[in-house]
Amino acid sequence: MERTDATTQEPVYRPRNPRASPLYRCVCEHADELREAGHIHRRVEDETLDRFLDCGDLHKGFARVHCDACGHEYLRPFSCKTRCFCPSCHQKRMLIYGEWVEEEVLGPVPHRQYVFTVPKLLRGAFHQRHRLGELCRIVGRLLSEAYRAADPDGQPGFILFVQTFGDLVTFHPHIHALVTDGVFHPNGVFRVLPPIPAELLEQQLRRAVLEMLLADEAIDEDLVAKLLSWQHSGFSVDNQVRIEAGDSEGREQLARYMIRAPFSLEKTEYKAEQGVIVYRSKLHATLKRNFARLIRETHLPPWRLARRFAPGESFRSCPAPSGWRCCSSTYPTGGSTWFATTAG
Repeated sequence: MERTDATTQEPVYRPRNPRASPLYRCVCEHADELREAGHIHRRVEDETLDRFLDCGDLHKGFARVHCDACGHEYLRPFSCKTRCFCPSCHQKRMLIYGEWVEEEVLGPVPHRQYVFTVPKLLRGAFHQRHRLGELCRIVGRLLSEAYRAADPDGQPGFILFVQTFGDLVTFHPHIHALVTDGVFHPNGVFRVLPPIPAELLEQQLRRAVLEMLLADEAIDEDLVAKLLSWQHSGFSVDNQVRIEAGDSEGREQLARYMIRAPFSLEKTEYKAEQGVIVYRSKLHATLKRNFARLIRETHLPPWRLARRFAPGESFRSCPAPSGWRCCSSTYPTGGSTWFATTAG
């Protein structure tokens, strides 16, 4: 990271101190406990922990940066490049992704964010990863069908992101969709359309998700009948965020937000003597508090980040380990999975 010296006003490299972060101290002290307790089930989880502990350590490798003009040089330690786990490396990934998706994927047309959520009663069923994929396919199908009904000759463009964490790192599977606010015609003309009514998408989402979970034997018909009878089912769709055609920075920021890491170091406090992490965020609307105490306990399903840039392209996955749960809830922390499809 480059910072500006107060006297010279020239960029000066200030290396970060990764060992001072609460996450580093927590992993350093408890990674062996996870291994000894048998909570590391996949090789990539073990590799992620080791790579994270080596991130930014000059003893593990570095590049020598030399300026031919003035002769000054410094050592730049190698980074771990892990996804969704190392805050520093994931922040770089967010910046690169936001720039790439704006320059290479999104068109200079209006975009809208849709957020699809499922009720708490059903969230535990989505610990099975294949159901997250099915949830994403359902949302993609609903968006495509809705735009096709409005303009049969048009094709929308959208990127779908599955996130499985909430503000207080509870398990909260939901989908963010960055969608063109209209459709592309075969001749390249873009037609702006009104937003899809959230109430319509909510009803379709409820029926489609319940049918999927019933077919997968995750729920029974009695529960389906109960959820269909409720006036407020817990399914929700939000479509209030709109980005104008000329707001390239807004599209880039929204894309970065959608692949953000599950937690922030600025919100994290590690109490080593108690083996507890205190995570602070904004006031939770349901829990009525702005913090969560995370304690060491049992192994939780590891998260996975998968990407798809076009239909039929193979997945590239990079799991990260998990070993904490929110002591006030049975839901564990999660990571994020996102899929991307583009028009044409």
